[in-house]
Formats: sequence, structure tokens, C-alpha cells
Amino acid sequence: MKSLYQIGLGGGCHWCTEAVFQQLDGVLQVHQGYICSASPYEDWSEAILLTYDSQRVSLEEIVEVHLATHASTVAHSRRTTYRSAVYFMTIEQQSLLEVIMSSLKRKHHKNYITQVIPFVDFKASREQIQNYYKTRPDAPFCKRYIEPKLRIVDQFKSKYLKTN
Repeated sequence: MKSLYQIGLGGGCHWCTEAVFQQLDGVLQVHQGYICSASPYEDWSEAILLTYDSQRVSLEEIVEVHLATHASTVAHSRRTTYRSAVYFMTIEQQSLLEVIMSSLKRKHHKNYITQVIPFVDFKASREQIQNYYKTRPDAPFCKRYIEPKLRIVDQFKSKYLKTN
């Protein structure tokens, strides 16, 4: 049975989203860059493409962490470039994501603006800014924006954090 899957996540700044998902056990690869979607969103936005092992972390857990670590309920003028989204790869994944989003809305009593939209293409960020937090943990941006998100991950469910 297949256990390795890919999913795209847009949560504002790709540096922040990358750092969050590098912390989760079961997430095997995180590629930071830009994702293009299909109509009506035929443009590129900052996002990550991640590969995960569904036997170690579920898609629901990934989405729940994603929603908790970015402005998933707030609309603003920069949502085109910094879209709150989950990009599906297959119709089956789309159906599962719609069920997960509905369940999480009820569970947390929140009106998420995060969109479930089709993945079309990915292009990586420049090599110099890959692994931004890992290579610059003392940078002011990291202290101000990334570390608070990592604290949320720490509090969220410690059993999903990498131990190595």
C-alpha cells in the first residue's frame, strides 16, 4: 500500500511554512518556492511542496498544523501572492481535503479562508534562500515571524515533532 504522498501548502511566507513543516515527524521533504494553480488562480504564490509518509503523519494532522501556523482566517490585500491554500494532486486528495477542512472548521469553530485548489506546477526558490530558518536562525525575520510559529508547533502535538 502506498504511504508516500505530496501536498502543496500556501500559508503566507514560504520561509515560515518551510520551517514549520521541517519540524514534523513523517514529513520527509519540504521544498520552498512558488506554486501555480488552475483557474481562477492561474498565477504563482509563495508555497511549499512537501512529501510525507501517511503511516507516520496523516493529511488531517498536516492540514491542522498548517491552519494553526498562519493567518488562515484573515483576508488581506496580499492574498494573491501569499495565498492561504492547500493544493491537491488528485481528485481523491481533493475529496479528502474537503472533508478534512469541513471537520476542522467544526472542531475549532473557525471560518477558514484557506482554499482547496488544484496543483499545476512548482518552481523552487533560489538556492540561497532555501532552508531559510535552518541557515539563519538568528536573523531578525526568523526571530519575529518564524519562531512564534515553531512555538505553536511545539504546543500543538509534541508527538508529531521530529526527534532527530
